[in-house]
Parts: sequence; C-alpha cells; structure tokens
Amino acid sequence: MTFSVQSEAGQLRQVIVHRPGLELSRLTPRNVGELLFDDVMWAKKAKEEHDAFAEELRDRGVRVHYFGQLLGETLGLPEGRAFVLDRLCTPELLGPNLITPLRKLFDDLDGPALAEFLVGGVLKADLHPAGAHSLKWDMLHADDFVLPPLPNHLFQRDNSCWIYQGVSVNPMAKPARQRETLHSRAVYRFHPMFAGADFVRYYGDDDANHQPATVEGGDVHVLGHGAVMIGMGERSTPMAAEMLAAALFRAGQASRVIAVELPASRAMMHLDTVLTMIDRSTFVQYPYLERQPRSWTLTPNGDGYTVSVTRNGDLWDTVAEALGADKVTVLSTDEDIRAAEREQWDDGTNYLAVAPGVIVGYERNVATNTMLRKHGIEVITIAGSELGRGRGGPRCMTCPVEREP
Repeated sequence: MTFSVQSEAGQLRQVIVHRPGLELSRLTPRNVGELLFDDVMWAKKAKEEHDAFAEELRDRGVRVHYFGQLLGETLGLPEGRAFVLDRLCTPELLGPNLITPLRKLFDDLDGPALAEFLVGGVLKADLHPAGAHSLKWDMLHADDFVLPPLPNHLFQRDNSCWIYQGVSVNPMAKPARQRETLHSRAVYRFHPMFAGADFVRYYGDDDANHQPATVEGGDVHVLGHGAVMIGMGERSTPMAAEMLAAALFRAGQASRVIAVELPASRAMMHLDTVLTMIDRSTFVQYPYLERQPRSWTLTPNGDGYTVSVTRNGDLWDTVAEALGADKVTVLSTDEDIRAAEREQWDDGTNYLAVAPGVIVGYERNVATNTMLRKHGIEVITIAGSELGRGRGGPRCMTCPVEREP
C-alpha cells in the first residue's frame, strides 16, 4: 500500500479518523479545561455526528481507517504492546510502586480492550482489587485518573501529519496531548498496514525529549510543488519549524517551507483555524486575521541540518510563486467582527478538501458556507454541535495518508 500526501486539495484517497469512545464519557466539568475541551460533550450525539462524517467521506470515494482499530491491532502484537507499555509504565509517570499493578491490568487485556483503556483513561477504581500502595496511589481519590483520558485523539490531524512521501510524528505542545504521539509511533512502526510500507520519518519518531520544539499537524499544510506551509503560534514553535524543514530537505521531499506567524491564542491555536486551502490556488481565510502576517521562506542550506531563512514581503505572493501560479485567490466572509469571531470559533475556516473545490465543513457556519458556494466551491455540510466542542473541524478530525497532487 502506498502512502503519500502530495497536496492539500487534490483527490483524497485515504484518511485516519478516530471515532470517539470511552474517553468522552470521562469528560467532566472538573477536568474539561485541563483536557482542552470547552464543555462536556454528549457522547452519543458526538458518535452519531462522527459516523455521519465518515459516511460522507466514503460517499466521496475516501477510504476511512479508524485509529482505535489500528491501535488495538498494534497492541495485539507483542512487539507493539511492549513498545507502548515500556514507555508508558515508567517511574516518572506512575512512581515505582504503581508500575506492577498497572502493567498487570494491561497484560490481562487483549489489544482492542487495551487500546480503549489507553485512550479512555484508567481510574484508580479500575485497579481494584489489585490494589497498590504508593504516594501517588494514596493521594488519588477513587474517581481520579491514574492515567488521564485522551479525548483529543478525536483530532487526528495533529499528533502526526503526512508530508509528501513521509510522516512527522509530532511532539505535542500541551501535556494533555503528549501521550497521543506514542500511540501513533507504535501504529506506524508495527501495524501491518504500515510496517512494510516505504516512507520517510521526518521528525519526532524517537525517544528524545523534543520539548519545547513542538509541532502539530493543524499547523502544517502541504501546498504541493515541493512547498510546505507551517504556522507558528500557540502549538508549533519556530525551532520545530526549522527542524522539520531541515528533515524535509534532507529527505529530498520538499524544496521550500513557508513559515507563518500566528497570534498565540487558543482561538487561533493552529494555522487551519484561520485559513485552509480549498482548491488548486484558492484559500479561505478568517477575515480579521492580520492581512499580512509575518512570514519567512526556508530553503536548503546545503549542510543537511541548518536552513536558509529569508523574510518574505507579501505572504500570498510568496505562496503563488511556490504554487507556480500567477496569483492565489483568498476568500473571506464579509461580516462584522462579532459574527466573524463566532464562525471562526466554530471552525468556520477549518475545511477538509476531498477533491479540488469540493470541501467538507460544519453546517452551522452558514455565512462562510454561503460565501464559498457563491464562488463556485462545493460545500458538503455535516453536523458538528458536539464534535466542535473540542475546537476542531473536519480538517482537524482527519489525518490524510494518501492524497493526489
């Protein structure tokens, strides 16, 4: 099987998504902020919305892989299980005295059940009657987590991203998401779908501590023609942008990276919360983003490890040149700042292209959807009243693994 992502808007062939499960039922008003959600989700409704989203993708010829299933099958393999648990059951995360009881709980589970616990979280009560006596154990209440849930696995875009013929397995910025990367590392190493495939690993797929050089897939756009755009804001840092660019250049998979400065705010946590590419040279952008955010072009320096950095003038002229186009079209909704902020908060620019000029977005963003249709873009709408509570749209929820130029 071939895995290669050659663009943002070419025909989409294969994606990984995560159907929400146990982890959503473990969101509470007390932990929701720490887990990066804005509210407690109605789990049943979220699953229904996600199923409808996946069906829309299939109707458009996209092959949908479920991350929970991939992880469960990986954990069913002795080497995949050992890879994850050896890195998870450590004194630093648990304290020495909790390692044996937690490992015993995990060893008694098959792959799919273990995957559900690793994503859904492990409560102190889940360890009874094994019991354990340690400082960490004694300080936890019965309904506290020994291992917190990972509800943000819903947003598969971020913990890994495919760029041309390789993948970056991303070191994440927030503690609530950092364990996600370990799961993706295991899947790409051991799952039969990937184990024999020929692809490059650019960044993050090692046991090094990459903090604070974090990068997340919502900030990474594969423009095509050997160009990549990376946002630098709340989640992705300039250091990681340089390191990822150098890795892309070493692998011969890209010839330039355009790095774009973003406001360091939750509302604009990733590049794809303020703009996405929806056609060959067409973008949709939040209208009140600074018209010319600062940007730089990174190119190979010749030594394989450092890059040449040049400050850009006009961002969109730079993008047009990278695409080999005379100009790019940037579409924005003509609305007052309050209405624009509401739609942007509701992922009003977070579209997933399934083919050139054919995109999926949330139905509630009526103004932006209407504007795009007037410009000839086909907008497929999905419900997202629950899915969007984690601040992510259709692009956020998908990790493309095969997309045409």
